Amino acid sequence: MKKHGKKTALLTATLVSGAMMAGTALAGDHAMDGAQVWADDQSVTSGTVTAKKINAEKNGWLVVHRTGENMKPGPVVGHAPLKKGKNMDVAAILTEEVKPGDMLMLMVHGEDGGMKTGTFEYTLGAKEDGPVRKDGKLVMTTITAK
Repeated sequence: MKKHGKKTALLTATLVSGAMMAGTALAGDHAMDGAQVWADDQSVTSGTVTAKKINAEKNGWLVVHRTGENMKPGPVVGHAPLKKGKNMDVAAILTEEVKPGDMLMLMVHGEDGGMKTGTFEYTLGAKEDGPVRKDGKLVMTTITAK
């Protein structure tokens, strides 16, 4: 009976440990649910730039900015609407020529402060439909056009 008790205790400890680790992993995933952008370097020959996945805390915009080595957002060269939550394969049509080797910043912008909901109204430095920040940092990723 005592031998069976040790096996049961070991099995219980293993299950509890596994459940705690799984709970920690899930909590970690949940913490990553905030606004984020995932994209890879990609060809722009089709005239679009695509983010593989975007988590948006509110409805808003994927905005494609030119950038450079300084990693500062420059002029807007494309945008696409975002819905609150998970957005997959979001393609923004480029409004200017982008050449292979150009660096692009794919950034989440809000739908706040403008005159019309559903109309992209941002111009560089404006408050209308401006950039979203999380913990003081822009929600964005940078890619290189191929």
